[in-house]
Amino acid sequence: MTEAELKTLLPELLTKVIKIAKDAGDIILDVYEKGFEIETKEDESPVTTADLAANDHIVSELNKLSPLFYVLSEESEVMPFDERKKLETYWLVDPLDGTKEFINKRDNFTVNIALIHQHKSILGVIYAPVSGDSYYAVSGNGSFKEDKAGLVQSIQAKKMEGEPIFAGSSRHGGGNLRQFLDSAKSHFNDYAVETLGSSLKMCLIAEGKVDLYPRLWYTSEWDTAAAHCIVEEAGGSIVKTDMSPLLYNTKDSLLNPFFFAIGDNSYDWAKHLPEKMIYSK
Repeated sequence: MTEAELKTLLPELLTKVIKIAKDAGDIILDVYEKGFEIETKEDESPVTTADLAANDHIVSELNKLSPLFYVLSEESEVMPFDERKKLETYWLVDPLDGTKEFINKRDNFTVNIALIHQHKSILGVIYAPVSGDSYYAVSGNGSFKEDKAGLVQSIQAKKMEGEPIFAGSSRHGGGNLRQFLDSAKSHFNDYAVETLGSSLKMCLIAEGKVDLYPRLWYTSEWDTAAAHCIVEEAGGSIVKTDMSPLLYNTKDSLLNPFFFAIGDNSYDWAKHLPEKMIYSK
């Protein structure tokens, strides 16, 4: 497929992927209400029957939609890097992002579907089943939010004015983040932290509700890929802590380096990083 053909295809793919994500969300909600089983994966992270049911639906539908594109999902067997590195375009999926939120009956879990092309996210869909909100974008067409009633609005990251507002997590703070916030507080008079689970923190950047999401702990590529396109098309960026681009499928590990999701790219957030970052789990 040529670059021109792919670009022409993206809007059509987006419409169909939004429906796939919403249908997967319905499957998740059905399990959420009826009850679910929990297992522990090899990496000691939990997986539920909702993760697996949503994954089966998404993978099946994406294979029907675009059989030429490989589907890489958190809940499927991962292709060895020697083969995976040859992929130019592929789907990257987290069928239930925020499994621990789901298990603990907190509503901030999402369905995440991205299309990666030449190491960059060019299509992203995030659907929050409980609220019914969806966020989506394709390269070159801007970012959008659709509410449960079907009202669609264009969203835009904001320029930072006054004291910053950070997106944070109640479970993934740690020493790196504490030191970062202490340094930021010494520069600004004050700051606020909006605590939210799952990839919705990055959607707050795209909506212009927060200035920065400093992620100074571990994530995987499927955790960020869908939001990446949405944030960039809204005028923000997702970058490594050295402020260089965050790319996909460039190494054997599918763990992301630590990163910033940024609304206003004009400020050098890297200067607030700890001198010695903590990397061990």
